[in-house]
Amino acid sequence: MKHFTYEEWKRYANNELAEAEREVYEDHLYSCDECLDVYLEAVAVIELPQMESGSGFTDLVMAQIQAEAIEPAQPRIHEEKKRRPFYQSPLFHYSLAAAMTILLMTTGVFQSITQYAGAVQDPDFQEKKTSVTEGLVDKTFAWMDTIEKKNKEANK
Repeated sequence: MKHFTYEEWKRYANNELAEAEREVYEDHLYSCDECLDVYLEAVAVIELPQMESGSGFTDLVMAQIQAEAIEPAQPRIHEEKKRRPFYQSPLFHYSLAAAMTILLMTTGVFQSITQYAGAVQDPDFQEKKTSVTEGLVDKTFAWMDTIEKKNKEANK
């Protein structure tokens, strides 16, 4: 089994290979754990590049912070809130819901609903339904009875 070098895996990770070569590399990754480790190492190096000048970056950030600290902060201009109509406020919605509830309670709608629900749950209201299994058993016995009658008539 041919193993690929670190540089070859780096080229693969950077997508610098032809499509046919990429397929060969991918097939090899499925069967070789050593090359998979080398490939993962190459990907890690590509994803996390080395910082060349850490102190230069720090100096740049500190200079930007000082420049922002020197500039006076702009006062925020408060925009006037647009007043919504009263019918769009939550207070109106809650008040309307409470008023409708009180109206329905005083007219007895809720009580009539509970009486209707009680009547629906009454066993006399509900039909007695036979199960499918009972129906099949009854039909089977009826069919067997007709066969027995035909056999008795044929034997006479």
